[in-house]
Amino acid sequence: MKRAASTKKKVTRASARKAASPRPQRNRASAATDYDLVLFISGASERSRVALANIKVIANEHLKGRYRLSVVDLYQQPQRAREHEIIAVPTLVRRLPAPLRRLVGDLSDGDRVMIGLDIVPKSRNG
Repeated sequence: MKRAASTKKKVTRASARKAASPRPQRNRASAATDYDLVLFISGASERSRVALANIKVIANEHLKGRYRLSVVDLYQQPQRAREHEIIAVPTLVRRLPAPLRRLVGDLSDGDRVMIGLDIVPKSRNG
């Protein structure tokens, strides 16, 4: 009977370790994608191309390695507009960090995009 009790303790400790171990992995994964962005565009229009180029520049400069950008072409997937309540394109949706935010337009006003996404600019001095 003592063996059963000691085995039970080991299983409990092992279970506790297993339960605790995924937590740091999730933190690392979420730290790698602090910002989850979705850009809704309409085909290869000029505004869509400009919006994509602008968000890539801003994200690479200020969120390097901390974002995931998905692009949804509403010509290819029109149902996604209704699912995500998109009424104009291009629209950038920030899903993470909460709360959800939407920015409409070609994203050419970098300051407006930074404010809209709650991005704190990196220090220019280093």
